[in-house]
Amino acid sequence: MSRFRMGLAVWGFKGWEGDFMPRGVRQQDMLRMFAMRMTCVEGNDVFYGVPSAAVLQKRVALTPPGFQFCPKFPRAISHEGLLGPKVDDALRFLRHMRDNLGDRLGPVFLQLPPAYSPAEGPDLARLLNAWRREGGHPLLVEVRHDAWYRTPPQERLDTMLARMGMGRVVLDTRPIYSGDDDPQSENPRKKPRLPLHAVAIGPIAMVRYISHPDTARNEPFLRAWAHQIHDWLDEGKTVYFFVHCPYEEHSPKHARVLQRMLEERGAPVPPLPWDSLPPEPQQSALF
Repeated sequence: MSRFRMGLAVWGFKGWEGDFMPRGVRQQDMLRMFAMRMTCVEGNDVFYGVPSAAVLQKRVALTPPGFQFCPKFPRAISHEGLLGPKVDDALRFLRHMRDNLGDRLGPVFLQLPPAYSPAEGPDLARLLNAWRREGGHPLLVEVRHDAWYRTPPQERLDTMLARMGMGRVVLDTRPIYSGDDDPQSENPRKKPRLPLHAVAIGPIAMVRYISHPDTARNEPFLRAWAHQIHDWLDEGKTVYFFVHCPYEEHSPKHARVLQRMLEERGAPVPPLPWDSLPPEPQQSALF
């Protein structure tokens, strides 16, 4: 399978009809349609509640071989107190995902809340060590307290993750903070303004790119990412790139822009499945 996968934060969004999705698509068909267009998706719904075995198995049936879900840790583990007392819960979560998603399970990522600081480093290490002993399924960590982006905490975290064969999620929020406007003004869950730490620590690089609704504003950022992704692939890394946007209707086209930049560079990436589908027919004008 390819070492590059492109995805979005969600697979079902009504505003995609007529462009990314066919007109009139039913909600229950959106995952199947999404998996015909992208090669992976974040499992953001898992953050709010772990799906049953039956639901996960249905998702496998709706997606083609090679497609992957990259679930986020449930917030009951990651966002409600320390991690150490919930090690057993974390390992049960891993087994549940692994047993029911099988080869559709991609890397799992642990997003830590903004209040979780480097002072909790030993607590994080306790969970990561238990995860590694469980079998070492790929795990990446996203930190949001700004102290993790300073030395020496940044170096200590990177060293610990490298020693365990794990990685660090690269969160890029620069586009939405690149001007005087605020594309997150209507979003109660705003993405943090943090320094970019574009380092692939382990064998897997995962980027969560928060795009600006204006496609042109993303061009310089996406061009730089195309260069970085190409370098990572040449180094033998596996890369997962997820595009988010405060206005979700724009996310697919921004992913497609990056795909075309990679292809223009001659990067070793597979075609985007979306590009092989016939265009959505346009409604005839009425006279």
